[in-house]
Amino acid sequence: MGIKFGREYKDIVTDFVRGIEMVNGFYELLEMNAEDWQELDETEQEECLRTLADDIFYGLGSSPVMHVGAGSVRHDAGNHVLKVHDGEKLVSVIYLV
Repeated sequence: MGIKFGREYKDIVTDFVRGIEMVNGFYELLEMNAEDWQELDETEQEECLRTLADDIFYGLGSSPVMHVGAGSVRHDAGNHVLKVHDGEKLVSVIYLV
């Protein structure tokens, strides 16, 4: 199936990374704990976040909701956005078009 988008993919991922890192415990999806995450340098963290964003984006193509740490990411196809939640709180909206 897949997610339809009209913006440059790299721009979507950049916005998506910023949203994902606002979710408490997002690194658990990478099988890390907070201490493991803090041991990575900034470049390694950025690479991990970009990989995570790619993986979640791909996963949302077959399931409209993915759990990430204490939150979730939802694909709202009708509004052409991704919604990132930390718990029940909406922390980021990523526009796809």
